[in-house]
This record gives sequence, structure tokens and C-alpha cells, in this order.
Amino acid sequence: MRLTTKGRFAVTAMIDLALRETHGPVTLAGISQRQKISLSYLEQLFGKLRRFNIVESTRGPGGGYTLARQSTEISVADIIVAVDEPLDATQCGGKANCHNDEENHGRCMTHDLWSNLNSKMVEYLSSVTLRDLVLQQEGRGIVIQDMRQKKMKVESAKATKTGPAVTAKKEVAPKAPLINSVFNLARHS
Repeated sequence: MRLTTKGRFAVTAMIDLALRETHGPVTLAGISQRQKISLSYLEQLFGKLRRFNIVESTRGPGGGYTLARQSTEISVADIIVAVDEPLDATQCGGKANCHNDEENHGRCMTHDLWSNLNSKMVEYLSSVTLRDLVLQQEGRGIVIQDMRQKKMKVESAKATKTGPAVTAKKEVAPKAPLINSVFNLARHS
């Protein structure tokens, strides 16, 4: 199996999404920033994940992505297959035409070995759910803070700190006689 960055990035991004989705839709910009994955690359991956009904998108302010199914129903194999990642260790791509000789029926001597490895990999990755990976992260002590609540707390703290806005009364000076010179000032005193 040749698992490239496409599959690894897709699984990483999906863990990030699953960890945060309870707080509402998760933006690709946020995932990009946290996981150091190009935003345009994430857009391509999430387009494929959406077509496979793994994620749903919400447009507009406060929009982003959420899981289209429960995290217990999404396997790592589902994610990897959705982003077109081949799960194949054979030289021939699973076609059994490694060599064009009649004696081995077109297969190389190690074809069955790699084909069996493919089966085991698919079996294993199908058995690991997105929920398993989220629980693993939470077990490592990963704590996700709801950024919306944090923003509301910051705004509330600012309002408390400065107090309610007070409109300053403009003080008006009492009318005084017009004084054009120092001499007139002396007369009015």
C-alpha cells in the first residue's frame, strides 16, 4: 500500500473536524491553520469527501463543514477511498498482469503476497472508525475549546471591564459679557 499525503491529510483533517463539530460547522481555514495543510488542497479533498456523503457543507457566516454521518459509521478506509487513494501494494494495480508470461498466468511470484497484504490493510482500515481516532486524541488529553463561546466571553469581559457606555453631558459655560480687551475685563470685575 502506498498511502500518500492525500490519504494522510484527509484522515488528519477529518479527525480535526470530528473533534470540533459539536461546536458547529468547522471551517477549512481553521483546519488549514491548525494542521498546516494548504487551504486549496483541503478544498479539493473536502469536495471529494462531500461527494461520498462523508461531510456536509454549510454556506454563509458561521458556515463550514460537519460530518454527514455519525463518526462511528465512517471508517478510515471510507475516507481514503473517497479521496481516490489506492489501497494496493501489488505492482500491477491488482489486475494480476504483473508479467506477461504464460507460465505464471501473467502474475509475478509475489503477487499473492501483496494481494493478501491489500486485503489485510483494507480489513484493518475498515475496522478503525473516525470515532476511534477521536477517542484516541481525547485520551491523549486534547481539549477543544469552543471558539464561539470564547468570543462571547471576551466580548462580555470587555463590556464588564469598561462598563456600559456613558454619554458625556456637554457642559455649557455660563454666558459672560463679551470682553475684547484687558481693560474691559477690569471694568467688569
